[in-house]
Amino acid sequence: MREMRLQLVLAIPIFCSACSVRLIPNTDVPDTQENREIIEVVESYRHAVESRNPAAVLRLVSREYYDDNGTPSTDDDVDYQKLSEILSRWPENVLEVRYEMRYRRVHFEGSRVWVDVTYTGAFKVKAAEGERWERRLSDNRIELLREGGKWRIVSGL
Repeated sequence: MREMRLQLVLAIPIFCSACSVRLIPNTDVPDTQENREIIEVVESYRHAVESRNPAAVLRLVSREYYDDNGTPSTDDDVDYQKLSEILSRWPENVLEVRYEMRYRRVHFEGSRVWVDVTYTGAFKVKAAEGERWERRLSDNRIELLREGGKWRIVSGL
């Protein structure tokens, strides 16, 4: 009886590991080809932000981009044109960027996908009083849409 209990105790980790979901490293997202493809697109965006490359960001964004920033007011809404204008000021106003994302969830629904992330960003910017660092830590949802065989960001930047 004692030997049987010992075998059972030793077998539990094996059974648990067989039932566990394999995650993409450094994420909370199951490791599937579809999830890897989506995270690769969002990682390309993150790298473009870190390198302060507005053209690279815009290559990943749909012309249908629209973000209401979660408010009822339209004053802070951003469409593709406004995003392009904002990004055009980056090279002179944003001097350095550190940007990290923790991928929490990827949810597919037809030709759309939502990626839940927690991001931390540190941005060295020019200001009237001189250079300063701005920091942000927040949860966010990035929405992508399949367009012409490619995933494009349509909201959430």
